[in-house]
Amino acid sequence: MPAHQLLPPSIGMKGFTTKIVHNDRARTIEHGAVHKPVHTSVAFGYDKAEDLAQVFQGNQAGYTYGRQVNPTVDALEDKISQMESGLKTVCFGTGMAAIGTAIFALLRPGDHVVSSAFLFGNTNSLFNTFTTQGIEVTFVDATSVGAVEAALTEQTKLVFVETIANPRTQVTALTELGQLCEERGLIYVVDNTMTSPYLFQPTEVKASLVVNSLTKYIAGHGNALGGAITEMGHFDWSAFPYIYDTYKKGDPQSWGITQIRKKGLRDFGAALAPEAAHHIAVGAETLALRMERQCGNAQALAEYLDAHPQVSKVFYPGLPEHPQHDRARALFRHPGAIFSFELHEDVDLWGYLNRFKFIINSTNLGDNRTLAIPVAHTIYYEMGPERRASMGIDESLVRISVGIEDVDDLIEDFSQAFA
Repeated sequence: MPAHQLLPPSIGMKGFTTKIVHNDRARTIEHGAVHKPVHTSVAFGYDKAEDLAQVFQGNQAGYTYGRQVNPTVDALEDKISQMESGLKTVCFGTGMAAIGTAIFALLRPGDHVVSSAFLFGNTNSLFNTFTTQGIEVTFVDATSVGAVEAALTEQTKLVFVETIANPRTQVTALTELGQLCEERGLIYVVDNTMTSPYLFQPTEVKASLVVNSLTKYIAGHGNALGGAITEMGHFDWSAFPYIYDTYKKGDPQSWGITQIRKKGLRDFGAALAPEAAHHIAVGAETLALRMERQCGNAQALAEYLDAHPQVSKVFYPGLPEHPQHDRARALFRHPGAIFSFELHEDVDLWGYLNRFKFIINSTNLGDNRTLAIPVAHTIYYEMGPERRASMGIDESLVRISVGIEDVDDLIEDFSQAFA
């Protein structure tokens, strides 16, 4: 069996967490270990040179070189495929590497991408860089399927969206866009980082490829960088014009992800280190437990701040007044563990943030610890005031990544900072 093929879940392993916790043991693990061990070797030897050649050519299961394949990373890839109900996964050193490598491997100069306008700042920067390399990108309001459809051209090859936007929490028209992309034969890429596979399964909206920044909720502990692309099996790669003949082997459903690994990961070399893969795999085991606590905390904090006189606006899909509240309830198990809020104009932003006692002023999200960041002055600073204004990012906007602390302690910290 190919080294990266998704294994069917074992009999009795139906629950989300059960499958994650026992996924490694679906295959034999060295010495009876319950975790896949960390394999640090970058080279793999064969007694017969013919076997080495067959592995290189994709005709035989095995490992060639650590830049593309590694047993520890392989085990994590199987785990993520299970989590996302996908076919195959390729892991990368970061989430940004996953996005950039996929675009690099699949598109060519002259192609057109339609993207959500409410993108994470680094992804926005990356897409703007691709425009200098001949790939056109049009940014639109992805909460409206009409806006995406109006932006399509004959050169459009791919639609890219996030489930929930960071930091203003707009919820994409995921179902409608899946139908549109299926009708038009477009690659539909859904970044599931903000929701995680526990809150949302993009296969339900016919996503072609699913992106996860493994650094965030899947790892959960702020101690490992990683990213992943998962093939969902909904796109007809046999009709896609850029698949190299070398990769047209076996089921066409695997051609795209094979090209991402062979042409993208190999050429760019943005490999996930086995030590990081191990941290991520262990962290993933508690994803459901952490998300339940974090989402519950986020709902309570958003409601508290929404009623506070020193807060002018709270952006959280769990609040009834959120523009996509009903959509979030229909799509997601919970409306997420990220929210943002604008302080009243009379409140000093810096003074408020500096009065937190244990909430941490820091970037990143999905950590067990609650993190706060002034958005306009940090992660969206390079965009400039005009682009920030177009995205509705006020100078007083604060993003909160909610952790697993006791909710009463979190409310008390927000309260004393106001006082």
